[in-house]
Parts: sequence; C-alpha cells; structure tokens
Amino acid sequence: MVQAARAGESMDTTDAAPVDLTSLPRIRHELVAPPFVHEHEQVATTGPRIVEFTMDIVEKEIQVADDAWLQAMTFNGSVPGPMMVVHEGDYVELTLRNPPANMMQHNIDFHAATGALGGGALTLINPGEQTVLRFKATRAGVFTYHCAPGGPMIPWHVVSGMSGTIMILPREGLKDQHGTPVAYDRVAYIGENDFYIPRNEDGTYKRFADAGESYPDTLEVMRRLIPSHVVFNGRVGALTGDNALTAKVGERVLFVHNQANRDTRPHLIGGHGDLVWEAGKFHNTPQVDLETWFIRGGSSGAALYKFLQPGLYAYVNHNLIEAVELGATAHVKVEGEWNNDLMEQVQAPTPYSGA
Repeated sequence: MVQAARAGESMDTTDAAPVDLTSLPRIRHELVAPPFVHEHEQVATTGPRIVEFTMDIVEKEIQVADDAWLQAMTFNGSVPGPMMVVHEGDYVELTLRNPPANMMQHNIDFHAATGALGGGALTLINPGEQTVLRFKATRAGVFTYHCAPGGPMIPWHVVSGMSGTIMILPREGLKDQHGTPVAYDRVAYIGENDFYIPRNEDGTYKRFADAGESYPDTLEVMRRLIPSHVVFNGRVGALTGDNALTAKVGERVLFVHNQANRDTRPHLIGGHGDLVWEAGKFHNTPQVDLETWFIRGGSSGAALYKFLQPGLYAYVNHNLIEAVELGATAHVKVEGEWNNDLMEQVQAPTPYSGA
C-alpha cells in the first residue's frame, strides 16, 4: 500500500462549541456523472438547508486515448468528480467513503470551505473507512475540490483524476452585469485534466497493474511539467462525436470549467461568453462578450452563452496545440433554424478567377 503523511497535523475539534442545526430541513441529492449535473433549483425557494451527498472514492484504470491507459484515482468513478450544487447559506454534508478494495489514503479539500485545509485535515481516510464532513457554503460561485492527502501525494492524486467542482448559487439566482436576474437552460460541466503517462523505450505508453506500481515512473514524467495528454472529462474524445454536448437555438448554456492543476483558456468557436464569471465567483459582476476566458489552475470558472445559430460548435482550450494534439476539445451539436442576418455564404466556392 502506498501511503502519504497525514494532511497537515491531525486536527482535534472536540472542544469546539456545538452548533444546533436541528431546525434546518435536510435534502439529499444523488450525484450524477459529468458532463451532467443533478437536478437543482436556480433560485432558492426555502431558507438554508442541510444538503446531503455521498461520494465513493474509486481507484481504477481508465482509457485516456486509443493507445493510453491511466491508473486513475477518482471521486465517484468519474473524471472529473461529480458536480455538487447548493445555495449560499446552505450546509454541505458529505459522506466520503474509501472502499476496502482501494490501496490509498484519500481526503477532500473544498476550495469553497473555510478552515482545516478546506476539510482535508478532517477527512483523511484509509481504505475501509468513511467520514462525514459538514461545512457552510458562505461564498457564491463555482469552486474546485480535490484530493490533498499530503506531501508528494497531493499533485499525484490531482493529476490522476481526483478533482471536481461544487457550484454555490446565490439564493436569488444568477444576475447579469446590470443586476438583472438571468437563468440557464442547461449546464455543461467540463473538467480539464493534464495527464502524465510514462512511455516505454519504443515510444508506446506504459500500462501498470495498479496505481502503486505506476507512481515512480509517473512522478518522473510529472516533474518535467510536460503533460502527455490534456483532455476534457477524462479522455480524448469524451465530449466529441457520439458523446457531443447538445443544445437548441435560443437555449442558454452555462459552461462550468474546472482545472485543478494548470491554467487554461476556454474558447467556444462560433460563439462567445455572453456573461463570464472568469474567476468563478457569482457576486462579482460578470464580464461580457468575451471571445476567450482564463481559468486559473486550481479554480473553476463559468460562462453563459445563448446559442443563436445551429451547427457544430467546438469548445476548446485555446492553446490549440493542447486542443488538437493533446485532446482538449469538446463539441456542442445545436439544433435550430439558420439566421442569414447573422452569417450568410454570399457565394459558394467557385474556380479562381484572378489574374
């Protein structure tokens, strides 16, 4: 078993004053795999609640590309981990479970939470253990969560797939740059990952029996800071072809983009960021009409776009080398009627007539 030092010093909070939350209602949400999100209200219709989630840590091999496999560590079996949605003022109560079949210690660091390494110092569990963490959602926005078991295990677990997003909506919902309420028709949840898969001497990618066996060679590649793959939602092509996202003309789609390790720059080819919370925080006034926006490593961002034309859109990391060569591309298939006022092919291609 590969183990890390505990995440910081083990915290003893037994002397803290108790909090009485017995008057608050409880609601449980079942998490769903990305790019989808569990059902939720955009505007809160009640006062604060305790929102319960259960999440299993799953260590498993995943296929990153046709010729590459990764000994992944995941939240709930997906890369990225599932999105949780609550409202500002709610309490998030997460049951985190580390099944006995796993090899590693794991925990969870919520960038949305206050204290104890984002919960990491209170959630470190061995295989065969589980824990319950509750924190108050005091800040509105989209925030990264990731595993942070301590020392060199932190970057390894993150680049092995252990990150995700929690969205904390303002109780009154989202607002545009003028303070006017705005809603979305669907969420497209995109997790970008940089993977560092070692190669054999002949250039083929190595494949390992388990995560522990992969660690030394993977660490060597990680230290060079050059990823072998940069992908959306766990593998090359995860959101293209038959797996493409879908929308209709007139629909507003909220793109939520997470990158727990490296900076990235999303761009929707053929569309725009109508409203962009580049730093992901909903009480900040959104920027408008962006062509490309910036997501800092270790954060999530959000962009709202109303589709105006049908067709196939590409949503990419606009480091185009990473998009085309390493895999950071998604597609959105949009149905509807074409509007020639916005774009028209005035003349189809004809033979060249120049001198």
